[in-house]
This record gives sequence, C-alpha cells and structure tokens, in this order.
Amino acid sequence: MWYALFKYVLLGPLLRLLGRPDVTGLEHIPRTGPVIIAANHLAMIDSLYLALVVPRRVTFLAKQEYFTGKGVRGRFNRWFYSVSGQVPVDRTGGEAAAAALAAATRILEDGGVWAIHPEGTRSPDGRIYRGRTGAVRVAMATGAPVVPVTLSGTDRVNPRGSRLLRFAEVRIEFAAPRRYPPAEQRQTVRAATDELMRELAARSGRCYVDRYAATFSGVISRR
Repeated sequence: MWYALFKYVLLGPLLRLLGRPDVTGLEHIPRTGPVIIAANHLAMIDSLYLALVVPRRVTFLAKQEYFTGKGVRGRFNRWFYSVSGQVPVDRTGGEAAAAALAAATRILEDGGVWAIHPEGTRSPDGRIYRGRTGAVRVAMATGAPVVPVTLSGTDRVNPRGSRLLRFAEVRIEFAAPRRYPPAEQRQTVRAATDELMRELAARSGRCYVDRYAATFSGVISRR
C-alpha cells in the first residue's frame, strides 16, 4: 500500500513536476518474471525516478545504515525504507557481500524486479565508473535478464551537496535485456561487467573511467 501511495500520491507527482521525465524503452521490461535493472548513478533520487517510471514494483538493496539511524531523521529513514519494501544489507564486504547476493537472489526467485547501480556509489563528476560485479553474478546464478538503464538530469534535479530539489529535464532510457550464461571464472564475470558499464557509457554519451568511483567495497562486490 505504501509503495503505491508514495509512487502515485506523495512523491510521484512532485518528481514528475520537477523532472518531467522523458522515458524510452519501457517495453524492454518484462511484464512478469524476474528482471535485473542495472543503471548508472548520478544522484540520490535515481532510485526514486526508476521506481516512478517502471510499471512494476522495484526493490533495491538499501544500505543497512538507513535502518539503524538515531533521532528523528533515523526513525524516518527506517520507516520510509521499510514501508517502501527495500531490503537492508551490510556493505562491509566479505560475508556481508554474500548475504546481499542471497537477498538479491531471493527477490528474483520470487519473480521480482531488482534494481542496482553497479558503480556502487554516485558518480563524482558525471562520468561512468567501473562496475561492481554483483549484477552480472546474480544474473548468471539466477538466469534473470539484465536491462541496462541510462539516467541523465537527475543530478541537476538533486545536485550533490544541496538539500533543495530543482527543475530540470530527466531522461531515462531502457535498453534491450542482456542474458549471461553461468560462468565460474572471475575473469569472465569481470569482463561481462566491464562490457555492461561500457555500454551504459556509450548509450549515455558519457566517458567511461576504468576504476572504481570509491575505494570502499560496494554491495555484492567482488573483483
């Protein structure tokens, strides 16, 4: 109930007013069955715009800190992410990464839509950075198709360091699904992930940077 309320009443109309999203390629999202959405990451509100325009319910793996904060803001974050159906994960790597992979797999085994930003963090300068391998690894394990998605303009609606939202045109393009056969070799997973990120860069007209945007381990990361 809350997911629909946020999407259609509380947040959706405001996001549409601010960003006037221009969306192409939605036909590439299967009407039923598991699917992985892999998108570049420019702003905190990227996930909100993806949930807004995708006709199916979208689930993200939200960092655990959103569910454990203190004070009024911490309680609000915990309530918001819980009622919107997001799944808390530990981003410290190691066993936590395996737990996050398992959580994503469960979403897909239930026939759901799992969305992820493979870069693991927001781009510091608009370029597209090396991706973490989680999306491809889960796709190989579950057989779920991966739909590459490029976002632009969200960083102008929600500039880094600003608490105020602004008017700007948001563009979201969904590409044809990709399928990845099972593979055990790390180099195969790494190569497939690099290819995915280069495709996002090419489709968005942005430069690709072959290094991670941050030094910490992202969700479900493995080099």
